[in-house]
Amino acid sequence: MTTAPQTTRAIVTGAARERPGHAGGKRGEQLVSWAFLAPFLIAFALFLVWPILHGIYLSFTDQSLTGAGGDIIGFANYAEALSDPTTWRSMGNTLLFTVLSTIPLVVLALIMAVLVDRGIPGQWLWRLSFFMPFLLASTVISQIWVWIFNPQIGAANNLLEAVGLQPIAWLQNPDTNLIAIVIATVWWTVGFNFLLYLAALQNIPAQQYEAASLDGAGPWRQLWSITIPQLGPATVLIVMLQILASLKLFDQAYQMLGGVASDTTRSIVQYMYEAGFVGYRFGYSAAISYVFFALIVVIGIAQALVVGRRKEQ
Repeated sequence: MTTAPQTTRAIVTGAARERPGHAGGKRGEQLVSWAFLAPFLIAFALFLVWPILHGIYLSFTDQSLTGAGGDIIGFANYAEALSDPTTWRSMGNTLLFTVLSTIPLVVLALIMAVLVDRGIPGQWLWRLSFFMPFLLASTVISQIWVWIFNPQIGAANNLLEAVGLQPIAWLQNPDTNLIAIVIATVWWTVGFNFLLYLAALQNIPAQQYEAASLDGAGPWRQLWSITIPQLGPATVLIVMLQILASLKLFDQAYQMLGGVASDTTRSIVQYMYEAGFVGYRFGYSAAISYVFFALIVVIGIAQALVVGRRKEQ
């Protein structure tokens, strides 16, 4: 007959024997986990970490696209970038485009989402037509709007003439070419924000609208008192994503203007391209890119502070 002390001793002895095997099993699980993570970590290091580190190194050299140079010159590229009027003019154009495009891309997306969510006829057609342009490549979008803004046969000037206004050289006039790029960009990308707003609208409980109706609130009161406040988190997300997307202006502007940038349309990304691939100054181009990166970090911190204060309130 086994006594209690003997039983306890057997359990402890058995547990002690199982520990080495259990530790080996944990090591095996860790190795399997690292094996699954290895492809991602390798790709992350090759395509993100290494380019960032190499770009930082290039920004401190006089490296040329032709292979010449490569000597360490310290902060000379950064000093030149910060004193270069073209850098600041390009930065200003980028910020202006960001403001002009972000506001309509948020407001129009909200209006479109509310109309579809309220149940206007042919919802599937509206959803398809609103989102379809976002699926097109920038080259296609650029060519479409080059035709629309054509001074002689473009639909934009035909519409102006129909209402008694004078035609405009949209892409050739420095007073209107940035506006033309904003219009094309809004038409192209508003569908993505529309989908985000539509998803957020469908997460608002219907009971809130029913209770508001019983209290006598009409559609406008429900919109201002229920819909817009409930969409606050979605709006913050959309604004942040849109600002980051607009700051990277390059494709549509470069293609719509045929690669010829003016003082009113040259974005900071295009200036990086011109410095690196037209002027062959890779080191200077890298320095400009990190100055721009610092601006994005500042904007990101400012947004985080604003959002944090709103949550505290």
